[in-house]
Amino acid sequence: MNNSVLIAHTKDRVGVTSELTSLIADGGCNIEHLDHFLDHESYQFFIRIVFDPSNEVHDAIHRYFNAHPDMHYELHLPNQRQKMAIFVSKMDHAMMELILRVRAGEIPVEISMVISNHDTHRDLVEQFGIRFHHVPFNKEIKARAEQQMIDLLDGQADFIVLARYMQILSPEFIERYKFKIINIHHSFLPAFIGAKPYAQAYDRGVKLIGATAHYVTSELDGGPIIQQDVLRVNHRYTKDELVVVGRHVENRVLADAVMWHANHKVLVHGNKTIVLGV
Repeated sequence: MNNSVLIAHTKDRVGVTSELTSLIADGGCNIEHLDHFLDHESYQFFIRIVFDPSNEVHDAIHRYFNAHPDMHYELHLPNQRQKMAIFVSKMDHAMMELILRVRAGEIPVEISMVISNHDTHRDLVEQFGIRFHHVPFNKEIKARAEQQMIDLLDGQADFIVLARYMQILSPEFIERYKFKIINIHHSFLPAFIGAKPYAQAYDRGVKLIGATAHYVTSELDGGPIIQQDVLRVNHRYTKDELVVVGRHVENRVLADAVMWHANHKVLVHGNKTIVLGV
């Protein structure tokens, strides 16, 4: 992105939008896009402003928020591509969707590495010039495996995407990367949490197959939801056919969530997300 992005939230009060836009306009910068939202239950106000970059305006924004410590903000400068690490197990469709979209320039990130608990995808990943790390993972070696992953990620990843990584990470690992881990769950949450959701859906005779991208928390499949979508099915679909059509929904939903995160469009509010600028 060639513009600067300001995202902020605060207790609602009159004049916040005017104050922020005036800071930018007084510095001679054009606002390319502005979106905001007021949560009427908590009276929290959320705003995202995309504007022409200017060191003078950046400094003015920092001074403004330093004078308002009750307000939370992030200022993202242009052309700062985040580093993304992908975790994957045996299923490669979600991983490949991300790799191809990044290569096409649709998602503005650098894929710094792929980590897997299987060595299956090494050749596939390395042909794209991406580093691949095989880190075996099970209950007996979980602590050692997570430390190995932390060592690999240190300074090399701004956020993590679980692209059908079929292992449960520890609360300590998740807290270390709080709201920096995005997961794709192959179900329209909160339905069919946990393992084998397509089999659960088939047994219930569902008429909609869905997928959910969410931030990972210590509550299994219970983190703030970023994006969801569904596809209509009927009683003629077998379990295997549900899996096939479901993958298309997973790919689309995960790509949207990663794109929004990479473009600084997602703000976490309690156990929900506010997605601005979409």
